[in-house]
Formats: sequence, C-alpha cells, structure tokens
Amino acid sequence: MHLTRTIPALALAGVLALAGCAADQGSAAESDGAQAEETAPAERTVTTDYGDVEVPTDPQRVVVLNYALAGYLYDLDVPVTATIPEDADATEGEYSEFWADEAQAAGTEFLPWSVDGFDLEAVLAADPDLIIGGGIGFPLFQAEAVYDELSDIAPTVLVSGSLSTWQQQFAFLAEDVFDAPEVYADAVTAYEERAAEVADAITPPEGPVAQLVFTGDGTPYGLVEDLGLPTQFADVGIEVDTVFADNDFEVYGGGGDMFELSTEQVGQVYTQPTLFVLGFNGDVIDIATLEENPVYAALPAFESDSVHLLPHWTLRGDYDEALATLDILEDLFA
Repeated sequence: MHLTRTIPALALAGVLALAGCAADQGSAAESDGAQAEETAPAERTVTTDYGDVEVPTDPQRVVVLNYALAGYLYDLDVPVTATIPEDADATEGEYSEFWADEAQAAGTEFLPWSVDGFDLEAVLAADPDLIIGGGIGFPLFQAEAVYDELSDIAPTVLVSGSLSTWQQQFAFLAEDVFDAPEVYADAVTAYEERAAEVADAITPPEGPVAQLVFTGDGTPYGLVEDLGLPTQFADVGIEVDTVFADNDFEVYGGGGDMFELSTEQVGQVYTQPTLFVLGFNGDVIDIATLEENPVYAALPAFESDSVHLLPHWTLRGDYDEALATLDILEDLFA
C-alpha cells in the first residue's frame, strides 16, 4: 500500500505566500543594487594647479606621461594603457623592474617621446579616457606646454611639481584622483615600519653626507636636500649636508630637485666625508671613471674610499623604489 502525504490547503497557501515574499525581496534587492549602480557618479572632481578636472571614477584606458609616475598606478591597480620611456629620445622603452609584471599583464605600450615634447598623435591613438602627467622635472614642463591639447584628448590631471616626495605624489593620486586612500595608508605604514627597522639596524656613516648626480656627458648636479632622495637618508638617521640651502645655487630649469654644478664647484663644496653618486635616468657612471678626474679624486670621500654608487632610480623613487632604497642603505651600513 502506498501512503500519500496531503498538505492542508491553508498550509500550502502559507508556503506559497512565503515563497512569493522571498521572490519579491530578491527582486527588490536586485532593483536596489541596479539603482545604486545607475546612480553611482561616473566622474569625480579633482582639484589641480591647473583648475578642477572631471575624471572618470572607473577609468579603463589611462595614459601616463611620466615614467616616474607609472608605478603608483600599478600599485593602485589602475589599467595603464601606455606610458613614455624613462629617457627622452629613447628608441624604445623598457619596463621598470618594479612593475614589469604588472605592465606585461596590462599590455602597457610605450609612446614616442623626445626633448621636443610628447607625440600628441600617438597619445590620441592610444584612445585614453584619462591622462596622468606632471611630476618632477622635464615631463612636467612638457605637459604644461600642451595641457590644453592634452585636455582636448581626454581629462588630464597633472601632478604638481610641488609634490616632491613619493608620499605627496602617492597621496594625491590615491586619495584625490582614484579614491583609494586605504592603499596609500597601507603604503605609508609599511614604509615607516621598514624605515624604523633600517634605522635600528645601521650605523650611519660619518656625516654629513651628500649626493651627486651625473648625466651621460659627465655634467654634475647636486640635489636639493629637502626633496626626494636626500629625505630618505634622513628617514633612517643619516645626516645630509645642506649644500643647497647654504649656497647660492639655482634649481635647474627653474624647478625640480637638482641644481647644475661645474667641476670646480664640486671640488669646492663637496668635501663631505661620505658621498653618494648616481647616473641620471639610466646614464651609466662608475666610481673608477670619476676618479680619473683629478678634481674628484682629490675629494675627501674619494681619498678615503667612502663613495657609494646608487642605482639611477633612487633619484626620484616611487613607493616601491623607496622601499628598495631602504634595503640598499641597510646593506651598506648594517
């Protein structure tokens, strides 16, 4: 005998009512979600030195007209469609070791760039929905010169030249442009913790120290001590000499973080017991070649073998490069 279980009509009606309610709630939730998505702002206003700019909240094709700024965007998981080579007039670009994997995954291309300026036709062909430029040095001046033309292509945000540290640049991009303040906050915490570790681990060299940058033709440049690389030395307790503050040098190009020197000026001013030297934008230098110049060879740091060669990317390091610079200082003086 087969027994059939009968559900009373009233109970069945209750079940159907509950099912209908659940379906209505699900539909309402979906509707609310769709409405929220529809009402989410497609743009946000970013205040820059050049006025307010309406930028997309979810850009998909970003062009970065300063190689030194590209790393921040990869840290922020922003799709970089194209950037420029590290050095003007380079025949082809090369990914930084710090963001090569991300650039490869994104298919980031390099746009032509010369000392005469950006290739605006190439920028247009990249079909950007947002352009990021500015920063420190030559790329800023070039972007300023064609700001209106760039803005005609896509919303253009220029990072102010007054934002001279990686913290200031990263904060502006993360908080103002891409609305990701938590990414910047995490980066600052990680850097400060690492800097404290290095400060505890090293014995600072006899101070004060100084840094010299050399271009490919051997022209020396000093660094403004309260900008960029010198501030990282201070972060770990290494005293940096106030060469710029104590002398009447002019910042190269009217802005930026370097000032041009003659060989004679180097001999007169750079008498610190420890020096750090580096090439500019990939220019290759070495201590042995510098020592062939009798002016440099006679400097106290050269005579005492207290000259240290730094990678060129330490000059205007972004967040990842700043962390790597801490590692170098620890290796040198731990």
